[in-house]
This record gives sequence, C-alpha cells and structure tokens, in this order.
Amino acid sequence: MIVIAGEVRVRPDKREQVQRAAQEMMAATLREPGCRAYRFSAALDDPNHIFIFEEWESLEALGTHFQSPHMATFQALLPGVLAGAPALTRYEVTDKATM
Repeated sequence: MIVIAGEVRVRPDKREQVQRAAQEMMAATLREPGCRAYRFSAALDDPNHIFIFEEWESLEALGTHFQSPHMATFQALLPGVLAGAPALTRYEVTDKATM
C-alpha cells in the first residue's frame, strides 16, 4: 500500500476556491480504481493550513491518478492559490492494523 501525507498553506483570500476545488478533487479521486482514501482537512488553529492524506493500493494506481483529467485541472489551479510549496511524503506500507 502507498500512503501520501502532507500539508500546504493556502492564500486566505483563495480559501473558499481551494475548498470547492478540493471537494471536487476528492469526489473524483475516490472513484478511481486503487484509491482507498483521499482526504483534505484544515488545521483546527489555522483554516489556511491544509493537510492531505491518501491511501493507494499500488504505485501503478497512484501513477494513473497523476495522469487523470481532474488532477491536471487541480494542479493548474494550485500556483494561484497556494501560499507556499506543498510538503508531501510518500510511504510504502507493508502492514496496517487498527489501534
């Protein structure tokens, strides 16, 4: 399993635009084969600090996601709404258990 975790800061004046785009992105991505989880969430103390969490069945599924039309649309939006570069990390997970 592949996990992507990260964060980004959005421009305060663009937050509503980012929220709408993120909701559309989540809905489209969750329909993709191989996507187990895909979420954006805001920090409780700063709504412009957005966290990203994804789970994918494989690198192939993630690669297909990066080629999707909704990803292209979302990536085209980012330069105009972000307050800095995203910080994302990819993990390859071999085991998963509930706590």
